[in-house]
Amino acid sequence: MAEAANDPTSNTILTPDICVIGAGSGGLSVAAAAAAFGVSVVLLEKGKMGGDCLNYGCVPSKALIAAGKTAETFRQARKFGIMPTVPEVDFQKVHDHVHGVIAAIAPNDSVERFTGLGVRVITEAGRFQDEKTVVAGKYVIRARRFVVATGSSAAVPPIPGLDSVAYFTNETIFENTLCPEHLIIIGGGPIGMEMAQAHRRLGAKVTCIEMMRAFGKDDPELTAIALEQIRREGVDIRENTKTIRLVPGSDKGVDVIVEKDGREETISGSHLLLATGRSPNVSGLDLEKAGIDHSRKGIAVDQTLRTTNKRVYAIGDVAGGLQFTHVAGYHAGLVIRSILFRMSAKENRAIIPWVTFTDPELAHVGLSENDAREKHGPLRILRWPYAENDRAQAEHKTIGLIKIIADRKGRILGASIVGHGAGEMINVWALAVSQKLKVGAMTGYIPPYPTMTEIGKRAATEFYKPSLKNPWLHRLIRFLRKFG
Repeated sequence: MAEAANDPTSNTILTPDICVIGAGSGGLSVAAAAAAFGVSVVLLEKGKMGGDCLNYGCVPSKALIAAGKTAETFRQARKFGIMPTVPEVDFQKVHDHVHGVIAAIAPNDSVERFTGLGVRVITEAGRFQDEKTVVAGKYVIRARRFVVATGSSAAVPPIPGLDSVAYFTNETIFENTLCPEHLIIIGGGPIGMEMAQAHRRLGAKVTCIEMMRAFGKDDPELTAIALEQIRREGVDIRENTKTIRLVPGSDKGVDVIVEKDGREETISGSHLLLATGRSPNVSGLDLEKAGIDHSRKGIAVDQTLRTTNKRVYAIGDVAGGLQFTHVAGYHAGLVIRSILFRMSAKENRAIIPWVTFTDPELAHVGLSENDAREKHGPLRILRWPYAENDRAQAEHKTIGLIKIIADRKGRILGASIVGHGAGEMINVWALAVSQKLKVGAMTGYIPPYPTMTEIGKRAATEFYKPSLKNPWLHRLIRFLRKFG
């Protein structure tokens, strides 16, 4: 069982090999791996085991998205010869479904499981006392190495009037048991757009306000396809629109005053969701006492994820890089290699994929087209549409395409996919980028038919299309035909 402080006047000194602060995905991965090698580990967690991903992020959001997708199949049944219908959504039961998924996964991240693995779990907040010591409740921990894995929290922007209205963040939206009449979302990034489409499909009117471009980090060619579909479903997406202030609306609602092109407008809603990014959790750690540099962007680390205190590593969201659960897991593997085996394992952000789970999904790995041109000069851009895929036609999932970025010699520099199952299909391209493969490797394997992954091979084959017009190749073929 977890240990907590009982008698604050008596301190217990612990000297484990590794002390991990934070039991989110990254911290749990470090603790489990170290314990598997027989290394003594202390794990500190002041909140819920599993961190943001399990309790407020990836897991509940994908469960809600799944509910919305199921509701949408009722509306889209006509194309399959089935009478469409408007689904009756019981939002309380949607809530129960979401929390049922969390409960099903929670034992994997539980105190009991990690205690059974040999990890000493302490349910207290940890803070540095000096460069070699962390204090957590009654415990004084002097470890050989420390790993800070405290994650991030929803960023709350300084919008005038915010203190006068009620609002959700990703940490509270999944507690809602009533479908919002009109949900206004500030922020058009992955969280905002996923929640916008899911709530619209579950019966809410939704307006999404984005100061710049929605899906701003992704390829505009592909995001345009996703945004068109989301708008077609009825989500009002306001891009290049600034939120000026908030005021209480009627019936406990909210009025959002926005500005675009110098003109103000009031948008009235029943509920408000802030989806304006994430802030690393550095408060309360007393990092200064340990000589650890940090800023509002997170803890400063080198390529090996070491901080300015060489005893201390920082991984996941708190390290100020890409904020994804799989990145925290990747970081965990790197620091385990460094701490246990003294290997110089360096982070390579160029091989990290990401997915936004709207419908259609958006997935990317490697360099974007603009970044690749700047770094490598002339490129080959290879595309293939879903509409030219037999399985996509059979399932009426023809919206989207794959876009491959390759240099002139065929090395794969990046790949982006928008369409059904893009998050699954990006895996093989993440492998290709990480292993520095050429497009020839992607034309040399045999995808089963009929599968949507065939679009990747078809796109790769396009690399060789110009050679079909090579006169020397035609002459060679004519010459070889003379031999029978």
